[in-house]
Amino acid sequence: NRLSGLNRLAREQAGGPARGSRGAARWSLLPAPVADPTISAHATAEIMLERYGVLTRGSVAAESVPGGFGQLYRVLSKLEEAGHARRGYFVEKLGAAQFSTSTTIDRLRGFQLADDPRRQPVATVLASTDPANPYGAALAWPATETGHRPGRKAGAIVGLLDGALSLYLERGGRTVLTFGQLPEPSWRILATAMVAALRTAQVDKIAIATVDGQPVQDHPVGAALLGAGFYATPQGIRFRR
Repeated sequence: NRLSGLNRLAREQAGGPARGSRGAARWSLLPAPVADPTISAHATAEIMLERYGVLTRGSVAAESVPGGFGQLYRVLSKLEEAGHARRGYFVEKLGAAQFSTSTTIDRLRGFQLADDPRRQPVATVLASTDPANPYGAALAWPATETGHRPGRKAGAIVGLLDGALSLYLERGGRTVLTFGQLPEPSWRILATAMVAALRTAQVDKIAIATVDGQPVQDHPVGAALLGAGFYATPQGIRFRR
């Protein structure tokens, strides 16, 4: 039948026999889990430093690391003694227990926004669970005036302007939360970055009905998204790839 024919074709393309014995697929034995908790914690610390750049208590809590920040702190201190990590107050308001590497610290010191009123803000659109999004991990989510609260949820999207949270698109796309009073040009920049990110991620469709509890058409972000590639519907605005 058709199903058996597809299975036979798949085995032939994979290099296995079309007929015959079972178990002809290619297998690879995974290494046994490391039983030593010290080795495991050391590997976790290195992964977290690479993932977050500047590692804080909040970042560790967001990852639900076994043993929590207390256990990882001891390992990070050992890495500091060995010269593989550095501890300091690198980012304001994130506490004194921050760990990073020399390369990351040098890059932070070289990053400074130009004091030019003509400079356009830099927009960044990320999945809310992306380690590059500090909110909900190293930084607390800003307060909202609606009953909705942002969170590091699969499918949710954050929009940052110069690193500050400006927009949160909830999972499923029905509701948008905004933070701060932004001028219209900033909304246009953020909306353009949002549409570009949706296309890059090959998102099929998103429908937005409300912004901060109000109809999306009544908010400046709605007009910005329409100008960037969304289109109007009776229920709100919609994006389709």
